[in-house]
Amino acid sequence: ALQTTYPTLWFSLPLYYDIYTREGVQLVHGHSAFSTMCQEGILHARTMGIPCVFTDHSLFGFADISSILTNKLLKFSLSDIGRVICVSNTSKENTVLRGALDPSNVHVIPNAILSDQFFPSKSKSESNGVITVIVLCRLVYRKGIDLLIDVIPEICSQHENVNFLIAGDGPKKVDLEQMRERHNLLDRVQMIGAVPSEAVRSVLIKGQIFLNTSLTEAFCMAIVEAAACGLYVVSTAVGGIPEVLPD
Repeated sequence: ALQTTYPTLWFSLPLYYDIYTREGVQLVHGHSAFSTMCQEGILHARTMGIPCVFTDHSLFGFADISSILTNKLLKFSLSDIGRVICVSNTSKENTVLRGALDPSNVHVIPNAILSDQFFPSKSKSESNGVITVIVLCRLVYRKGIDLLIDVIPEICSQHENVNFLIAGDGPKKVDLEQMRERHNLLDRVQMIGAVPSEAVRSVLIKGQIFLNTSLTEAFCMAIVEAAACGLYVVSTAVGGIPEVLPD
């Protein structure tokens, strides 16, 4: 379910060698520090003398065992990298420290969206004075779902005209459902589960406010998509988010 693969290091070299030589690969571009395929692909490409580029989308810590091991692997696999791309200046600082990289080889290219896919609705539906707050993310700890669980009952108790529409799936879904039942908010907090990427806009334009409670973010594409669809954005000021939103 998590799409994880076990690192094999040199055992995968024959597979990568066959692909790189058969396809005449001239440049390898890998994404994500947690991707085994990315790290091994870069390692074997450099063994064969093929130039490589690495893109990092996320922020990682330095204290927990998962981050420590991943950062060690990153230093190893990026020791001979050509260029590194990050999505924000905060992400760049984080990656430079984690990978012990030369900052001059790390470049910031912010994420972007296709304006023909995310745009405001031309026909606004009647809201009858009801404000709908949209939450659209993976329902995991890093997205601040525990904070969201505390915030929703408080807002609903103070404002009778505010409802929530939550899209997404993950291990924290059960906690959200329990919150709805505990505070009797089944009619005011709607949960629609996972949404395919092509249906994201159709969910966003159902509301007026987009709420992001992330505890860490390198960029956060969701807030850009929401703003492009005409929603007001309320977000925690963490990671690269202050670089994306105006003051």
